[in-house]
Amino acid sequence: MNKALVIAGTILADVIKTIPVYPDAGKLVQISSVTRAVGGAVPNTAIDIATLDPSFPVRVFGRVGNDEYGAFVTGRMKEAGLDTSAVIVSETAPTSFTDVMSVKGGERTFFTLAGANDELDIADFDFDRLAPSHLHLGYLLLLGALDKPDAGYGSRAARLLAEATSRGIPTSIDLISEPGDRYTRVVVPALPYVDYLIVNEIEAARLSGKELPHGQPDAETLRGLAEALLSLGVRKKVILHCPALGVCLDKSGEFTALPSLSLPAGYIVGTTGAGDAFCAASLYALLHGRSDREVLSLASCAAAANLSAADSVSGMRPLDEVRKLETLYQRR
Repeated sequence: MNKALVIAGTILADVIKTIPVYPDAGKLVQISSVTRAVGGAVPNTAIDIATLDPSFPVRVFGRVGNDEYGAFVTGRMKEAGLDTSAVIVSETAPTSFTDVMSVKGGERTFFTLAGANDELDIADFDFDRLAPSHLHLGYLLLLGALDKPDAGYGSRAARLLAEATSRGIPTSIDLISEPGDRYTRVVVPALPYVDYLIVNEIEAARLSGKELPHGQPDAETLRGLAEALLSLGVRKKVILHCPALGVCLDKSGEFTALPSLSLPAGYIVGTTGAGDAFCAASLYALLHGRSDREVLSLASCAAAANLSAADSVSGMRPLDEVRKLETLYQRR
């Protein structure tokens, strides 16, 4: 099998149900519409990259159930031109999914089933068959088996990433934002085996044990977080993003900050998947050897493209169109 960027981890379906109001306990409301979309680190990141550049080789990997949702998500990835041949179909767990209860013009409430994502484990990763030129793993903290403790490495995800680095395979990870102390137990042990850490400011703060100031963090705040994460073992670069800006700190000490695009009123349709779009474009630029500023530029434009659609992937556009956003809109 030819080498490719392998994006591994969470695969799920988002089932979006529009309701007039969120009911009190024991009450009933009618659902006015139901739509489905892909969700999770694997479909979101991989489809974004395939949309940016259909010629770039991307292989997706994870577990789905032998069910309608599994067929839907896998089919959607195939339609995007992705290599899904390595995806495992579980006979013991359903495809992971999230029911999104969406009040029109208001808040969303989420109910998720871990399903087949919780089964993905080290033994599933046949590196000779997967043939990764780079391994991207996400989302840690949503991968039940890989999030478990490991006596030798701290977490099973850390053991997996250590195996990849021992084979000379560059690695990167993405996380979810959650309260609690699992960052220290699950993610920190993996950092010495991560070449590129691409996360948001909330995740960076919880990983580093630092407090975020009130309001939007500035470049110096993000630099402090990135320095703390490099000190925890990240091998090459820490890339952080928040609504106002993105930053990159290289192991050499080179620091780059770039404000986000200033988008016009009414442009933003939804924010679902914006972090994945930023991550996807960062990976694409990194793997093409671009400068840190070019990485942040493309990533911020990709995130802006994502914001133009309600779901996690429909806002992404081909590379040339995404790059044009930097000339259409000023930076903050």
